[in-house]
Amino acid sequence: MAADRLLPDGRDAVRAYETVRARAGAALFARIAGPDGDAVRRRIHDTPGPRWFGPERPVRQVHGDASMFVGGLRALLLQSLHPLAMAAVAAHSDYRGDPWGRLQRTSTFLAVTTFGTSGDARRAVDRVRAVHRRVHGTTAAGEPYRASDPHLLTWVHVTEVDSFLRAHRRYGARPLDEDGYDGYVADTARVATALGIPDPPRDQASLAARLAAYRPELRSTPQAREAARFLLYRPPVPWIARPPYAVLAAGAVALLPWWARMPLRLPWFPLVEATGVRLATDGLTRTIRWAMTPPAAAR
Repeated sequence: MAADRLLPDGRDAVRAYETVRARAGAALFARIAGPDGDAVRRRIHDTPGPRWFGPERPVRQVHGDASMFVGGLRALLLQSLHPLAMAAVAAHSDYRGDPWGRLQRTSTFLAVTTFGTSGDARRAVDRVRAVHRRVHGTTAAGEPYRASDPHLLTWVHVTEVDSFLRAHRRYGARPLDEDGYDGYVADTARVATALGIPDPPRDQASLAARLAAYRPELRSTPQAREAARFLLYRPPVPWIARPPYAVLAAGAVALLPWWARMPLRLPWFPLVEATGVRLATDGLTRTIRWAMTPPAAAR
């Protein structure tokens, strides 16, 4: 009789566990993917047809991992250091008024080009290129910029690839070996070429060299510092989500090189970052991964 009473209790515990997982995952997914996220996800993954990348390709492993949250925030901070790129974002992107909309559009683009059919990926790229053609202007210092400029496009591309790679290397569920990360850079070059980037980097060495070549162009600007303050200290998240977001932000900052922190006036505490921040960010990434794993896959 005692054993019979225990069995339903065990089943109830499993159901409660899966309910918590499902609710947490659904809330997070809705923030990232928007109100039509479920329909978009089904179209991306369930539509038959050829893909740009097969299931064995490294880009699928990196872009499908929860470490992308850390890498994405790092990429935004790094990108802000280019005055022309930051001027375009400040003037033409409502990142303060509609940050979640911008995140949803970016995450959908990454998902479609990584996992969607070749036709959907091509259409997603065409839409982005059409938007870029409309974004142009002049900085406060009188410098002209165009979002379609291959030089600026390359800056955005290399900062994203470097950030996603570094976040996955540190916080990914299954980090790749060096050949795997070279393969990841090569995979992203296909999307970069479609976006109009000439000769994008195709391995880690060329990625590092391309990033280094931009350093003389980078500088601290009021717009860059304001963007960093907004992303790190005034995030558009509910108060209950502020503590985990603070962990995410600390993890992203800890992955920045020293030469990027100084212009943004970001603190550097190497001992704390190597211990407490790393452990906390790893725990948060694992929690996100747990919440967003479908129950069937989790079993």
